[in-house]
Formats: sequence, C-alpha cells, structure tokens
Amino acid sequence: MHILVTGAAGFIGSHTVLELIEANKGYTVFCVDNCSNAVADSNGNAICLNRVSQIVNKPIPFKNLDLCDGSALEPIFKEQKFDAVIHLSALKSVAESIAEPLEYYSNNILGCLNLVKMCLKYNVTNFVFSSSATVYGPPEELPITEKSQTGKGITNPYGQTKYMSEQIMMDVAKANPNWNLIILRYFNPVGAHKSGLIGEDPKGTPNNLMPYVSQVAVGKLEVLTIHGDTFDTIDGTGVRDFIHVVDLAKGHVQALERFKNPIETEIYNLGTGVGYSVKQMVEAFEKVTGRKIPTKIGEARKGDVASVFCDPKLAEEQLGWKAELGLEDMCRDLWNWQTKNPKGFM
Repeated sequence: MHILVTGAAGFIGSHTVLELIEANKGYTVFCVDNCSNAVADSNGNAICLNRVSQIVNKPIPFKNLDLCDGSALEPIFKEQKFDAVIHLSALKSVAESIAEPLEYYSNNILGCLNLVKMCLKYNVTNFVFSSSATVYGPPEELPITEKSQTGKGITNPYGQTKYMSEQIMMDVAKANPNWNLIILRYFNPVGAHKSGLIGEDPKGTPNNLMPYVSQVAVGKLEVLTIHGDTFDTIDGTGVRDFIHVVDLAKGHVQALERFKNPIETEIYNLGTGVGYSVKQMVEAFEKVTGRKIPTKIGEARKGDVASVFCDPKLAEEQLGWKAELGLEDMCRDLWNWQTKNPKGFM
C-alpha cells in the first residue's frame, strides 16, 4: 500500500511514519506538512523527517504544503496514486484554539474538506483519521468507551474541529459504500522514540504536562504549575490516560491492516485504560531521571475535569492492538529525547 501521511512532521506523525516503514508490511509513504508545528531546514524540509530517514536508512518523500490550498494538494494525488490516507494534520493547541477560534475552524475543517474531496476524486477509499478524546467532552462515566456520548460539552474549538471532522467523514462514508473509514481517538501521547532522534518539540511554552516537566528538568523552565489540587481523585490532581507515542503510532499500522478486507466505519480509542494523576506522573519522572521537579499549585483551568481514561478493549479485539509500553518507558524515552535535544530540533 502507498500511504499519504498528512501532518507527517508532527510529534505523532513522525513516529507513525517511522512505524509504518519499520513494520515491514510493504508500506511506502509520502509525507506532507506545512511545518507550522514543526522545524524546517533552509530547504523547507522537516528536520524530524530527516531524522526518521537516518533511523530507517532510506529517504522519506516529503512535500511542504498546506492542505488548505487545494490547488497544491491535487498534483500530489495525480502523481502518487495513493492506496490510503492517514490524516494527522491539524492545529492542535487547546489554549490557542480558545484564543484563536477562527484560525482553528478555518485550518482544521478546510484542510479536512480538501483532503476528502481529493480522495473522492482520485478514488482513494481507505482513510484513517486522527481524532481525540476531546470529542467526548466531560465524561458521564468512566472508563470512556467508543459508545460514550460525543459532541456534548466540548470545551474548546480544537475539540469541536475534531468532532466536526469526524461527522464530515462519517457522512461521506455513508454516501460512498466503498469507503473504508477508521477513526482513532487518541488519549494523551507522551515519550519519544528510543533512539532519542525524534520526540515532541513544542513551539513556545508547552501546553501539555510531560513536555513541560521535561523542560523543567533540563533547566529550560523554572517550575511546573499544577492546575488544581482539589479534584475528586487519588491526590486531588487531574487524572489522564497517558500512552507512549510509539504504541500510538503502531495503532495506525494496525488500522491499515484492517483495510485488507472491506469494512464500514470503525472507531477506536487508543489509550492504556489506566489513569495517572499529575503528581503521579511527576513522581514517576523524578524516579526515572533522578531529577527533582519544582512544582507549585495554581488555579484549576476552566473546563478541566477530574479524570479521563478509556477502555481500549475494542482496539485489542478488532485491531489486534494493545499498548505495550508502561509509565517508566514513557518517562525514560522522554528524558532520553530531552537530554539529547535540549533545544528541540534546532
């Protein structure tokens, strides 16, 4: 199968490209990204994909383009003759989406529409969509399953764009019975590839917990602010389902395997099924690295809920996928990446 990977230069995208190539299942990839969330070299090539190329010892075909520009996207479809698409491209900061909602709706929805139009025009019928646990909104009960309610109480435009994109693609799949659609709802990816060559390199101050923790540990940031310690959890801090990014990337490989036979729309949660609190994550990181993380307690953020974790059983039963790497692996690989790349890909 020849696979188009959008958003390939991102944290999850670069790891997914690597796992597709290393799966030894005959997958070839073509990568696109506009590098708005990634560091590019002087030629406009994504540095993280250059690193992936080093790991697999082969070139990674890449085009720097914006999915919102349909005229730039179409020549790729004409030339490459894709068998499947993995769509990871999106603006992804929850906080930024609240401050810049129009930018998020414009980018994430228009990019999705352009991509789906090209798939229909060029008869690409296998589609994997990178979604998010944010589509569930505040959970009514735990663990979250694929049958849990979506679209209610979503607290930010980023989550809304993921929910809307899901609806668009499910409607397209209904109207086109030959379409095979798999929606993967991610929980909280952390860690890095064991080589330390690729990892998460957030622009500016990290929005997510563990990159912030690792930047405090390496001395780039001074102190971790824990947003709220009065939640109804084991220690008062928020609980989330953290998953190693390599496990998450492997979920995409298994999704492509499902396309060997015709399917209808399928939706899977990709998580571990175990929730860890903010304090537990900090303690695990300190134990693995031997570094003390200075912390202070701040106000809870608007919209934050106490606990979010999933039931990943369906993915194990139907995709043959299960998270294999634990909390220690996540912290060890994150620290390996951070110490080898204290300034990220720069």
